[in-house]
Amino acid sequence: MSPSEKTQPRLGGATAEFAAPSAPPAPARPAPGADRAPREPAGAARAEEQVEEHEHGGAPRRVRLTVARISPWSVAKLSFLLSVALGVVLVVAVALLWSVLDAMGVFGDVDGVIREVVGSESDFALMDVVGLGRILSVTVFVAVVDVVLLTALATLGALIYNGASALVGGLRLTLSDD
Repeated sequence: MSPSEKTQPRLGGATAEFAAPSAPPAPARPAPGADRAPREPAGAARAEEQVEEHEHGGAPRRVRLTVARISPWSVAKLSFLLSVALGVVLVVAVALLWSVLDAMGVFGDVDGVIREVVGSESDFALMDVVGLGRILSVTVFVAVVDVVLLTALATLGALIYNGASALVGGLRLTLSDD
């Protein structure tokens, strides 16, 4: 093969080199179970074949992996989405709890007790303090602060992990296909 046949034309500034094949390609092997009739359903057949392989003396494979680095950007994105979901859950839970308490008459009873203690000449109204609008406003503020703090802390945790991983080698995991 000549050198001009070895190098492809430049595409986008890169060249690709191809080496001559050293041996003819091996014939393709038939897929396991190709000689048998297909079973129904296909997913169940694959699971049975895997079980059969383990029963014939094959031990479960174990793979040791090391988490050497965590991308801070992916941690920031994931923690942002999860904390936004947590904030929405918080706002909905507070709105439901307030509605249940209001339907049970808890706020009216507490307002009556406060009027008895303070006296009727006071113009204090409990619903001015714990009205739904005010409670939801405070809850949304807390949820926004929660989103900012959780995103920042998770990203900072990823950066700290990357620094510690560079020193000690990371987190080692052993996975098995039992």
